[in-house]
Amino acid sequence: MIESATVNSTVAGKARGLKRLAAGVLIAVSATVALSAWAQPGPGGHHGGGFGGPAMFMGSPEHVNRAVDHMLDRLNATDAQRTQIKQIVQQAAADLKAQHDSVRGLHEKSLQIFAAPTVDAAAAESVRQQMVAQHDATSRRVLQAMLDISRVLTPEQRAKIAEQVKQRQQHMQERMQRMQQEHGKQ
Repeated sequence: MIESATVNSTVAGKARGLKRLAAGVLIAVSATVALSAWAQPGPGGHHGGGFGGPAMFMGSPEHVNRAVDHMLDRLNATDAQRTQIKQIVQQAAADLKAQHDSVRGLHEKSLQIFAAPTVDAAAAESVRQQMVAQHDATSRRVLQAMLDISRVLTPEQRAKIAEQVKQRQQHMQERMQRMQQEHGKQ
């Protein structure tokens, strides 16, 4: 009877270990996909995140300049504001590009771990932690740029941006609901 209990506990322990391993791999792959999708263009070629999101700072210098010009046009920004904000955004974009390149390396590493004949749970967890740290660094850099921009804009301009973001979020939410309803009919 004792042998049977020992075998059962060993099997149960291995099953828990496999479940933890699968969960770790799933988290690492999910984080990779989420971070990759974060910078991908959505409908209409726009990147996710709206004003102040990482997308405002991503892409080619031409894309970044167009996005900033579009935002500043809607705010009736002065020439001095335009100069200051463009400098802030260009520096943030350069910093975020370096971080984005680093995330790409982590993405490749996580896929190698997942595709290996035996998945190394500790390595998967290590990559996940590095991805979380990169996401945190990106978030901090975007916040710093937004705080720098906020010091250049007037309270009225910031309020106008906030209202535009709310409208865009509402529009996107309505669009998602329509898509879900259409998908449910199929």
